Amino acid sequence: SPCVFSTAAQQRSTGDECGPEDPRDEPKHPLSDCALEHKAIKLEEQVRDLTERYRKALADSENVRRRTQKFVEDAKLFGIQSFCRDLVEVADILEKTSESAAEEAEPSNPNPTLKKICEGLSLIEAKLQSVFAKHGLQKMNPVGGKYDPYDHEIVCHVPAEGMQPGTIALVTQDGYKLHGRTIRHALVGVAVESQE
Repeated sequence: SPCVFSTAAQQRSTGDECGPEDPRDEPKHPLSDCALEHKAIKLEEQVRDLTERYRKALADSENVRRRTQKFVEDAKLFGIQSFCRDLVEVADILEKTSESAAEEAEPSNPNPTLKKICEGLSLIEAKLQSVFAKHGLQKMNPVGGKYDPYDHEIVCHVPAEGMQPGTIALVTQDGYKLHGRTIRHALVGVAVESQE
């Protein structure tokens, strides 16, 4: 029998015995399973919360990217807007000069120089309008159309003779749009019913 004790003592000293890893010796804690389940539920909630936050952050960054891209595209399209406003004034002067020269260069006036100047001004005006069109700048032609406060500015009212009230009867200054955006309102006269 002393031999048995020495073998058991020997086993304990060499570490061959089953230690705390042995499920028979581990104390049973009924709360540990419940605590583990509770911890797992909390972790799942955190994962869901973090996943939702990630999706929101991803959507926000995509929105910022789209807005920035739209801003850059608008800057490319409308970056020449103030330059176009200035050129439109030059186009007005050219148009008035061309009209004046055309009135002076009537068939009864034999001056060939004046006729050449008139032709040259007409060519310059046509070329300027084609350059405007190439870059998305268009002259509005509102006569006969409905008044739109976004595109037109009323400077006078005229009697509606053969026109519906509220339609544009005359244009005192041409309006222009750059890629569909009004950069200069047309100054117009709107037809109204005459009060007799």
